[in-house]
Amino acid sequence: MRRSILFLGILLIAGFISQPVTAQVLTSDEGPVSTPGGDTLTDVEILGARHLTIQKANDSTTLQILAGNVRLKQGNSLFFCDSCVINNNTKIFEAWGKVHIKDADTADVYSNHLRYLIDKKLAYLDGAVKLTDGKGTLTTPDLEYDMSTNIGIYTHGGRVVNGKTVLTSREGFYYADLRDVYFKKNVELVDPAYFIKTDSLLYNTESKTTRFISQTFIKDSSGRTVETKEGYYNVGTGKAEFGNNPIVRDGPRIYKARRMAFDDSAGTSQLLGNAIVVDTAEGTTIIAGEINSDNKKDRIMATRKPLMIVKQENDSIYIAADTLFSARLSDLPRPKKDPVAKKDSIVQDSLDNGEIVITDSLTKDKPLTDTIAEVKIVKDTITDVKVVSVDDKPDSTFRYFEAFRNVRIFSDSMQAVCDSMFYSFKDSVFRLYQNPILWAKESQVTGDTVIVYTKNKKADYVQVFENSFLINQMDPDIFNQVKSTRMDAYFVDGSIDSVRAAGLAECIYFIQDEDSAYTGINESQCDVMDIYFEKDELEKVVFRSQVTGTIWPIRQKSPSEMRLPNFNWLDEKRPKTKYELYE
Repeated sequence: MRRSILFLGILLIAGFISQPVTAQVLTSDEGPVSTPGGDTLTDVEILGARHLTIQKANDSTTLQILAGNVRLKQGNSLFFCDSCVINNNTKIFEAWGKVHIKDADTADVYSNHLRYLIDKKLAYLDGAVKLTDGKGTLTTPDLEYDMSTNIGIYTHGGRVVNGKTVLTSREGFYYADLRDVYFKKNVELVDPAYFIKTDSLLYNTESKTTRFISQTFIKDSSGRTVETKEGYYNVGTGKAEFGNNPIVRDGPRIYKARRMAFDDSAGTSQLLGNAIVVDTAEGTTIIAGEINSDNKKDRIMATRKPLMIVKQENDSIYIAADTLFSARLSDLPRPKKDPVAKKDSIVQDSLDNGEIVITDSLTKDKPLTDTIAEVKIVKDTITDVKVVSVDDKPDSTFRYFEAFRNVRIFSDSMQAVCDSMFYSFKDSVFRLYQNPILWAKESQVTGDTVIVYTKNKKADYVQVFENSFLINQMDPDIFNQVKSTRMDAYFVDGSIDSVRAAGLAECIYFIQDEDSAYTGINESQCDVMDIYFEKDELEKVVFRSQVTGTIWPIRQKSPSEMRLPNFNWLDEKRPKTKYELYE
């Protein structure tokens, strides 16, 4: 009889463990218990446990108590723990001790305690919670994890570690299928390459891409900082994009634009829409529709109505053109022949930019790119040569700036137009090429090439080569004129003080009495003449060689017919205000 009862009990246990979790009460103390799979995806199957106890709490509630190496399954998800209790009425099971959820190939979750809603597939974990997708690892005090959507949520602080990247926040939403983590409140990301502080961001553990969706502060290992409200940064590729008017500070430079793109691996950046680059060391500002930079070679190119402002206290210089370009003087191309200069030789730069490269006994025949000669020139005579190393020059001054096509320059004391321009921050010299026109107060200067030397960022000395022509307007139809092969003009406080005209010099100037009334017209020619100005008006002309000419009584000549060959007053091309350059 006892053998029959025992045999019947074994049959009942076998019948129970082959069914879903809702079953009658039975107790087994005879070793590990396992079951085959359930009938639906919402059922939890008992794969194994050392002990299984079934208790009937009331007429509608049955508890299954499992202990020792517990293994459960629901669909493609596996559950492991030291012990658990399954409630068939509430469809909830709780697990304790070394809890591990293996959610198919999506994620692994670990904790000390689990409360699981079977029908909804919702897991509530607490106690040293850890979630990993094979790329990054999330740790948090507690976590809500939806097994049907593979979304995890924490609200009491979390930390994600992905390689050397550590990200912390108060709240977070983990999307296991996408490998995305959405961080909120007091978000900080620390990486050897950069630091991020924000209120909200999205991070992908597989691509190592960080997306910014609120006001964000970024600082990289070089000290560069970024303030942005949207964009992304990929630490693996070094590529980044920022939108919604970001601000970047990189050493002495400040970058602003509607949108920016950076490629740190290539060392390039692009600014689009109301782009601004401010260089506090150079005292310059570039404004353009698009600005591209090569940060490795320290080069900048601005297009789409670019404008450069050279800042000074009372009279800033504004430069507009179709294209603006700035780089280091040491990167200028050198002559291809004779890469090493002979002893005591001087080689003019290939761009004729006034920079002279020299090697002598002091340089021991080093390559041209290693040394630069500081040359002092007075009236075309070299009076002093000082050889210096390129590496000794600070970046803020050892640079040049170029403008191409439709160049326009404006300052209160000087305006100019030309086709192309070269400016060196080392010597503060403007070189104007192809149909240059220079205006200073009531005077206009033209020639094939115009070179403007500045002092304190104001015109100090101007050289005009070939077809030099100076026009000084006295009244609407009255012009003093000087024409020669070459001119040298000297300025005081931004106003013309004197001019030397050399080579086939010609002049027409109107003579005035003490009451400023016009009494005559001097039309003369000589080889060299000096012209002196007082309060921006021509005061006198001194002829330095044999002179020929005529002084006409004012009544014998009409001012409109007193014109030197190739006279051309071009005031309509003159920039009248700095605001014209923004158009």
